[in-house]
Amino acid sequence: MDKIFQNTMQRIGGELFEAAPSLSKPCLLAVSGGVDSLCMANLFAVYFPGCFALAHCNFALRGKESDGDQALVESWAEEHGVQCYVKCFDTQSYARDKGLSIEMAARELRYGWFDELCCEHGFSAVAVAHNANDNAETLMLNLLRGSGMSGIKGMAEVSELPVPGSRAKLIRPMLGATRNQIEGWMYARGFAHREDSTNAMSEYKRNRIRNEVFPVFESVNPSFVKTFNREMSYFSQAESIVNSWCGKQASKVVSETGDIVKISVKALLAVDNWQYLLYYILEKYGFNSATVASLTSLLETYGSVTFSGKTFFAPDYRLVTSSGAMLVERLVKISPLKVELTENDAVVVLRSVGKYLFNGRSFSVRTEKWSMEKSPVMAKGIIAFDRSKLDFPIVCRRWEQGDWMRPYGMKGRKKLSDIFTDAHCSLIEKEAVTVIAPPYSADGDPHHVLAILGSRIDDSLKITPQTKEVIIIE
Repeated sequence: MDKIFQNTMQRIGGELFEAAPSLSKPCLLAVSGGVDSLCMANLFAVYFPGCFALAHCNFALRGKESDGDQALVESWAEEHGVQCYVKCFDTQSYARDKGLSIEMAARELRYGWFDELCCEHGFSAVAVAHNANDNAETLMLNLLRGSGMSGIKGMAEVSELPVPGSRAKLIRPMLGATRNQIEGWMYARGFAHREDSTNAMSEYKRNRIRNEVFPVFESVNPSFVKTFNREMSYFSQAESIVNSWCGKQASKVVSETGDIVKISVKALLAVDNWQYLLYYILEKYGFNSATVASLTSLLETYGSVTFSGKTFFAPDYRLVTSSGAMLVERLVKISPLKVELTENDAVVVLRSVGKYLFNGRSFSVRTEKWSMEKSPVMAKGIIAFDRSKLDFPIVCRRWEQGDWMRPYGMKGRKKLSDIFTDAHCSLIEKEAVTVIAPPYSADGDPHHVLAILGSRIDDSLKITPQTKEVIIIE
């Protein structure tokens, strides 16, 4: 046990600290009071005295048991002269308010607090007592959920603290030891620890695997935990090789235009093992393996069935299939600035200059004095029109089927749907279109729109030699 710990800390020290194996900056140990975390604390006390502090979370989930855990950790810290930080959480209320499971709520609460402690007291890393058994359990959970190569490589000895923007590292000094080795080391020395009564219950997925599945594995291979962990180390190396190959191939398949990521179907299908390459590309946007499998099935019939117009969702993104491509776009929550909204955010009224966010797109509105020395031809993404022909308030809405305009420089009318077809617009691009409709309808047709934001204006708004002032929307 001592050798495993020393060797692991030497490897970790090489990545984190100035001189391995001595810690150059204090380390924060996450100690629950269980056998794993107190084993870690005792090993730190032997090999890194004075270089660490403890952090204990009381999640208030087991009544007196939780309080007993806290008392033991505080007692251990006092006995060893170590700083101990303790925080009590209302985990059940947090889970209910956030719509999370108790497990996920506790995870968010503890790591968020650990990050706060690191920022406040200068800890460079948080040490957790995950061991080889935990690693094997995680492998099983990831396989059941579907996770690609990243899920079968297991936990890393050093990783980022799972808090957005955190600068602290998460280290796992006990990862090379099995639970039997940890318990043997603690019992041999008579060190105290607490048993969590919920570990014997199979209510949680991890406990069910530990209590009901692993005994079966052990009957087949008594050393299955060590075998799993050895194989995971190979998977980790294999993932590095695969990711290197996928990165090179993805550069030939993926392109970005503004906020839209475009995946060329032709280029993708030309790659050997394109199925995993697709998973590699989409995983970073949060698409799970089941969604990618559905998309893969669609691609396998490419050319024989209708491909365009299908939509797939991830928590923060969506993918829309179009002619010859798949388009990935972030889902935007509308948070209007200086706007007046009506039913279901379907209409926005621009009452003055300013910045606006509507229909998933941001734009600015300004006015400008005009002279014919300037060119009325605007850069891409900008429209300008004669203010005397259309002034504030300006009504904007999403485009609708049946909308038409007389495009600048043309005499006849043209449907917006035909304009989109000529421009080869995708479904995502069409859904993002916002148009200007006047607060009145001179010809009595509510589908006569006066502009497409970021694209073109109706001929009735064009700038002429008599124009004195313009409204510019960018």
